[in-house]
Amino acid sequence: MTETTLTGLRAQLHALPKVDLHRHLEGSLRLKTLSEIAQEHGIDLPSYDIEYLRRFATVVTDDRPDFHLFLAKFTFLRRFYPTRAAVEQVAYEAVADAAADNIKYLELRFNPVALSRYQEFTFDEVTSWVCDAVAQSQRDHAITSYLILQIGRDESLDIATQITEVALAHQANGVVGLDLAGDEASYPARRFADIFQRARREGLGITVHAGEAGGAQNVREAVELLGAQRIGHGVRSIENSDVIHLVRSNGITLEVCPTSNLQTAVVRRFWQHPLADLLALNLRVTINTDDPSVSDTTLTDEYMTAMLAMGVTLEQIKHTILNGVAGSFQPADKRRELAQWFRKELQLHG
Repeated sequence: MTETTLTGLRAQLHALPKVDLHRHLEGSLRLKTLSEIAQEHGIDLPSYDIEYLRRFATVVTDDRPDFHLFLAKFTFLRRFYPTRAAVEQVAYEAVADAAADNIKYLELRFNPVALSRYQEFTFDEVTSWVCDAVAQSQRDHAITSYLILQIGRDESLDIATQITEVALAHQANGVVGLDLAGDEASYPARRFADIFQRARREGLGITVHAGEAGGAQNVREAVELLGAQRIGHGVRSIENSDVIHLVRSNGITLEVCPTSNLQTAVVRRFWQHPLADLLALNLRVTINTDDPSVSDTTLTDEYMTAMLAMGVTLEQIKHTILNGVAGSFQPADKRRELAQWFRKELQLHG
């Protein structure tokens, strides 16, 4: 493609109204904001220069793809929530940045432990602050946004229960789901089964990171034991035909994040990514950013990668957007209304 053609394609994809179901607040911080927070609150860093911070907060070109090195970025990022104002600022900006990419529906997930631990805020406090900031940002930026609370696989059952209680308590404030994330290779999901099954019974949507660093069996475990309606990543479902059948027959939504999958070494090259195959198998596949600042990506970038490196068509991109609406955790009446709006905007029928 010529540079002019690429520019035109990017403009076309940017103009699409989008849905992002899998975006982490902690992976959506602006480097400029990190520098400002660090200087204002005396966070001990060798330099406050944005390019210096980039090496610690963002996957750069000479970083080798590795799941644990990717997760290590978040250890650094947890230092930047010293006050209520800082928490509210990063939450507000995360939604604003999504809106700037013409995302019209966003589900933003965050780990209350990450936002509270350094200053010993309570889980309820940080959740309230994020809810308030997200509500204000969506009013200001013509975007609909809901929240998902995340539990780390390495956390105790007590902490997991506390996070679940906070999520349930804030359903009226925009919290619609519960997520399990972290090192799936080292920490099985099954010990959280009772907690997640209860959360689903009490009205929360359930999404579980699985089939990323671990194999297809982890996807089965998430669906059968935790009641997952969505799978974060789930790309390794392709390794097991029985799991593919389970995902398809249960209408499970896959939250695929291509750039993240490359950076965590789930795939070695973009052309090896199973996105096109998952679409061909008629699964409910969505395309998402995961951690836009850590991965230095936007949803427009992810669409570009899918089309140019994976052979996905523009029509398939549009259908992944509708899949995102269908798999969203928003109330059913709003889901139907939004699906109708997206079909019209994307010029799709049926």
